[in-house]
Amino acid sequence: MSPGLAAAAAAVALVALLPVVYLGVRATQGGWAKASATLWSQRTGALLVRSLALAAAVTVVATTLGVVLAWVTVRGNVPGRRAWSVIAALPLAIPSYVGAFAFLSAFPGLAGFWGAWLTLTLLSYPFVYLPVTAALAGIDPAYEDVSRSFGYGPAATFRRVTLPQLRPAAATGGLLVFLYVLSDFGAVSILRFDSFTRVIYQAYQASFDRTPAVLLGCLLLLVTLGVVIAETRTRGRGRYWSARSGTRRPLGDSGRPRYALAIVPVGVAVLALGVPAATLIRWVADSAQGGVDWSRLLGAAEGSLAAASAGAVLTAAAALPVGLLAARSRGRLARSVEQASYLAHALPGIVIALSLVFFSARYLTPLYQRLPVLVFAYMVLFLPLAVSAVYSSAIQAPPVLEDVARTLGNRPLKAFAKVTAPLVAPGVAAAIALVFLSGMKELPATLLLSPTGYDTLATRVWSATSVSAFGEAAAPAAILVLAAAIPTWLLSKRRPYREVPYRTTWAGAAPGAGTMVNQ
Repeated sequence: MSPGLAAAAAAVALVALLPVVYLGVRATQGGWAKASATLWSQRTGALLVRSLALAAAVTVVATTLGVVLAWVTVRGNVPGRRAWSVIAALPLAIPSYVGAFAFLSAFPGLAGFWGAWLTLTLLSYPFVYLPVTAALAGIDPAYEDVSRSFGYGPAATFRRVTLPQLRPAAATGGLLVFLYVLSDFGAVSILRFDSFTRVIYQAYQASFDRTPAVLLGCLLLLVTLGVVIAETRTRGRGRYWSARSGTRRPLGDSGRPRYALAIVPVGVAVLALGVPAATLIRWVADSAQGGVDWSRLLGAAEGSLAAASAGAVLTAAAALPVGLLAARSRGRLARSVEQASYLAHALPGIVIALSLVFFSARYLTPLYQRLPVLVFAYMVLFLPLAVSAVYSSAIQAPPVLEDVARTLGNRPLKAFAKVTAPLVAPGVAAAIALVFLSGMKELPATLLLSPTGYDTLATRVWSATSVSAFGEAAAPAAILVLAAAIPTWLLSKRRPYREVPYRTTWAGAAPGAGTMVNQ
């Protein structure tokens, strides 16, 4: 392992941890009396119960829905199975605040807990569906054949043989759903449900004393870490190996299409995609009749493009040493760097943004509410996405290739440029694309950190929906959805998958933990 590579990766990890550390320091400055009054109040207890109840309710239903849809599209032999396997993943392309405003405009009475539950469930189940689909496609069919030979039917075979092998993928997806709900800001705000993120934002905006917002942010941080640590400790130690690749075939004996099973993907598609699409089309048509402020819309698009592009390039550059170190070393330093880079990703964006607001206001005054701070926030939030992409390519570029190049007279940097860089380039390109799309949709960090008067598509949707100007929000919302739908479609069509070796991290899913790598 190169000392320079290790030093660069460690520096990236320390920088990524900076907002988390500073938030903890900031929380202690208000004194124990104020902290106790805020954290032990009845309102905070009720807030904690509501947030956890929503996250648990969404996770249970989204996990069930994701597993059922995966089984139907892979084993169910429904008509148009390949098309449904792609359609089922598309809700992932809809930002939560866009979905919330679409459902609220279609059903004006939809709000509160049940509105947030419905919206977040329909938009988050792909976090379970995608890994479970990949795991189901890779299960050795011989296990199911043996079960059928003992007289077990399709349902019993699924329950006794298939489901236990899907448990790791479903558990990881369920953890992602739980964290997604805890960190969501847009949907709960639009649907007027008081969760941690909404109350933190209101506390930040309400007064000059931001200490309650900091304390609630720290409490949310502790809750999030507690969930992640509990999941990693309760995860089973079993491993499931396949003697041969899975095949996409129906579980039953008959090869005839099962039309009744199509009710599941059709119903989900109508709710998760049909309602938002119909609402967006209607509001776009209405706004077109009233005239669209194209200059403002183009300005918001340019703002999104500039911030997301800068964040994508910075994050990919930061992820390169971390991904290479993770692929080339299994030592304690490599594991620590991986865990540190993933820690911030497990935290809500509003918490990271809040810490950067205070840090930049106190120590980086010239950069306060400037674009570089927003770009840095994107790097901290989306670093794990980039690390995963880089790692996937780096495992195919063993250091022995560079050693051979050096024996031929090439210096280390030239050997890297000629041998490793071309092999890692696809991963870096994927990292840039992933972070770019995530930055385009990011809302709470953009709201808190963007320069005054700086418009993005996400903030345009937020400002319009906050005053129920749905027609004004339709055009930027439609652009956001279309921008995210293309990579989501490509992701759902990437087959076959291979699981890279497992390693536990704070976030429960490191580059080597259930990451699906296209071969």
